Amino acid sequence: MQVPVYAVTGEVADHIEISDQVFAVPFNEGVVHQVMVGQLANARQGTAATKTRSEVQGSSQKMFRQKGTGMARAGGRRSPTRRGGGIIFGPKPRDYSQDTPKKMRRLALKCVLSSKVKDEELKVVQELKLEPKTKYMVQILNALGADSSALVVTDGPEEHVIKASHNIKGIKTMPANLLNVLDILSHKMLLMTVSAVRRVEELWGGKAAEEVSDASV
Repeated sequence: MQVPVYAVTGEVADHIEISDQVFAVPFNEGVVHQVMVGQLANARQGTAATKTRSEVQGSSQKMFRQKGTGMARAGGRRSPTRRGGGIIFGPKPRDYSQDTPKKMRRLALKCVLSSKVKDEELKVVQELKLEPKTKYMVQILNALGADSSALVVTDGPEEHVIKASHNIKGIKTMPANLLNVLDILSHKMLLMTVSAVRRVEELWGGKAAEEVSDASV
């Protein structure tokens, strides 16, 4: 499959061939959904906690005698029905993490990348050589039509791109090896340098890449 390569001015400068094994995979909604839910679950801290009636401060002695007061019978001050009492069925620290298979994560990533290509929301740029100033990055994004929401992917961490983008709302930068389903789906446009595309193909393209990835995990 061929896709256009854009210059930073927004003009088509070239065309490159990209791998169908990564960028032309049929969309599997079930797999993508499961991987996305797992990623969101793994991001949860699970530190929310409340105290039960046995943990809150206060006496457990019965507040007044059972009969003869004209009032409803009552237990201790730590009762959940009283202010300052314990919480019934409140949250306790827990682990929300989910173990998603590597093959499923790879397939989901290929599905969302292919979806971006199909919807014409992937734009490949030659390179992002610019001064670390926000105004230059804004000019490039405007020229490419990705000024509102975009994920900018480079081959590796590039400090000048990170500094030029971190003040722009809706824009996030990321090296190719950290690409994930949630970040791709959270942004309208996907901007990738040519070297980033080649890096993605190397990491997730074909059976050989899967064997290398399995050996490295």
